[in-house]
Amino acid sequence: MRITLTSTGGKVLASTVLVGAAASVAGLGTFGTFTSTTSASAAVASGTVKLEVGAAGAANRLSVAATGLVPGDTVSRVVTLSNTGDQPLAGIGLTTTASPSSKLDTDAVMGLQLQVDACSLPWTEASATTGYTYTCTGTKSAVLAPRAVIGSTPSLGTLNALANGKADNLLVKMTLPDTADNSFQALASTISFSFTGTQRGATAR
Repeated sequence: MRITLTSTGGKVLASTVLVGAAASVAGLGTFGTFTSTTSASAAVASGTVKLEVGAAGAANRLSVAATGLVPGDTVSRVVTLSNTGDQPLAGIGLTTTASPSSKLDTDAVMGLQLQVDACSLPWTEASATTGYTYTCTGTKSAVLAPRAVIGSTPSLGTLNALANGKADNLLVKMTLPDTADNSFQALASTISFSFTGTQRGATAR
């Protein structure tokens, strides 16, 4: 009996001690704490890389068809290539494809040959019943040396349009070589010109 009573009393005393300890720990959180908070914001926006042909009413004769070609004929078309984005470019390339296609574009030797020149001033156009001819009254420079009409040129060199807000006055010329034989008669192709601008190198902003 005495052992039992002593054990019970010990449990009550231990419980009382634990409750008092818990109350002491809880009381520690009631003291004040000094804090300070400040903040800032940073605006971030991405740039735009954009090339356009014939932007804002500039020249674009590439959409004008040419028919009735015979060996030795040339097709000349002017186009203004503009950098209308807000970023300079690391390079500008040109890819040409054909759809529909024919021997005019698939024969790399006797088929159409392509070259591109630039003029520091807009090309002076003379229109005739047989087609267009152009004269450069400024400084003329070669952009693309003659090659087969279909192909890809990764870089057209140092063009004005590498800088945002600048443009180039280009003359696109396609020639049907004198060596084209009778197998080139009554053929038709539609040539597409795709100018691709590559973003400038990454920098710290």
